Amino acid sequence: MLFKNDYWYFTAGLPEKICDDIVKYALSQEEVEGVTGGIEPGTDSKDKQVRNSDLVWLNERWIYNEIHPFINMANKNAGWNFDWDWSETLQFTKYKTNQHYNWHQDAWDSPYTDEHSHSNYKGKIRKLSISVILSNENDYEGGDFQFDYRHKYKDDKKLVDTVKGIRPKGSVLVFPSYLWHKVTPVTSGTRYSLVNWVLGNPYK
Repeated sequence: MLFKNDYWYFTAGLPEKICDDIVKYALSQEEVEGVTGGIEPGTDSKDKQVRNSDLVWLNERWIYNEIHPFINMANKNAGWNFDWDWSETLQFTKYKTNQHYNWHQDAWDSPYTDEHSHSNYKGKIRKLSISVILSNENDYEGGDFQFDYRHKYKDDKKLVDTVKGIRPKGSVLVFPSYLWHKVTPVTSGTRYSLVNWVLGNPYK
């Protein structure tokens, strides 16, 4: 699918106090090692060449209430108008020095099945991904968010786009979950972010 807008972002869209509240709450919860997820249970990978980060799973309604309006606005403003009706569990991610997440897609090649842990996932696919920057941009270096469009070339080279507009704290990035993207290694400090995916029926 080709659209005029590959992604949509809101610079410093989320208030700093909300960002601080999310970070404070997440840091009080149990932390786990980030893995590369498979669509079926038991197919996750811990390959640190692909992903090296720490995360906390969150499911607080007040956080969903803060980010859902941005998803709806981006979905409309960007011209995607994707149908979605459910959000996955929120993922608070911590990238420390030398941590990163290499090229990947958030979407899979088939819908969730009966074996998945949540009944509201059944038969659905990831439509849109959201990433919220929770750190002050002066608190870390590196950790840039990049897209690799794969279908676009410039001077015979694949076009890689660094999204510079989301460096300020509270910035919100929304994009179709099938886009290839990565977070470059953090070279100093710590980068906090909040990630979520919204689900809907397969494209028709």
